[in-house]
Amino acid sequence: MHAVWLLGALVVPQLLGFRHGAWGAEREWEGAWGGSQEEEREREALMLKHLQDALGLPARSADENPEGNPEGKGAWATEKDGKGEEGEEEPTTTPYFSPSPSPTSEDTFTYILGRLAGLDAGLHQVHVRLHALDTRVAELSRGLRQLREVAGDNRDTLQALKEAQSRSEREHGRLEGCLKGVRLGHKCFLLSRDFEAQAAAQARCVARGGSLAQPADRQQMEALTRYLRAALAPYNWPVWLGVHDRRAEGLYLFENGQRVSFFAWHRAPSPEPGARPSAAPHPLSPNQPNGGTLENCVAQASDDGSWWDHDCERRLYYVCEFPF
Repeated sequence: MHAVWLLGALVVPQLLGFRHGAWGAEREWEGAWGGSQEEEREREALMLKHLQDALGLPARSADENPEGNPEGKGAWATEKDGKGEEGEEEPTTTPYFSPSPSPTSEDTFTYILGRLAGLDAGLHQVHVRLHALDTRVAELSRGLRQLREVAGDNRDTLQALKEAQSRSEREHGRLEGCLKGVRLGHKCFLLSRDFEAQAAAQARCVARGGSLAQPADRQQMEALTRYLRAALAPYNWPVWLGVHDRRAEGLYLFENGQRVSFFAWHRAPSPEPGARPSAAPHPLSPNQPNGGTLENCVAQASDDGSWWDHDCERRLYYVCEFPF
């Protein structure tokens, strides 16, 4: 009898210790497995959050718990601890609350398709606006083309008006030259008291329908001399004529290109009878022409009608002639 009690005293504590050690090992394995599950859930939650941020999904509410009910897990752990302490008592199961369902791949694809549909609608609106803009640009282009055509017509009309005005000014100048100046045969002479260079004087005469005076013979020369003497007396003013040798030195031409055949060059006064002739030229009135290549245009003196060569850029009075 004593041997039986001794055997029970030795075996029962060993059995109880083994069961307690097995239960502790089970709790350690369960804790490690639960920790790995917790880490897996955290990684899944982080990946889900990154996907929501990338796709613009609405954030999940704070009361949703993908990891389940922590209170239930705590109760389950407490129940297990109680089981370990009491030994033989049956564990009581606590109600388990399932976590809120996470977005599946189908939900993600549906959301992406919805976003793509929205982008397609936006692109359609952009195309509609671009079409309206193209239509407006085409209308503006047609209007601009019409304006250019109208501007071209106005330009032609303006050019015609300018030509008509030029003809009118020439006709007016011709009539004025013959009414205010002196008429001789088929031409009229009119003095202008504006100081101009020889080329500018010619241009102004042409704009009025004439040209610089071109006395072709002695009769025209004498008539022009009388007219200038009467208009400018008692002074002596040089007046531009339409005669020059710009093309070649010594080759005098009228403005119309014809060669001059009649000349009235100034000559120095002859010495008095009985005085010894001098080879030196007169200091105030040398023989003309004497300017060489520096003086290529001809002006007529208003007192005696003699011709003098001058620098063409010198600004003098001028006399125009007009056809009659």
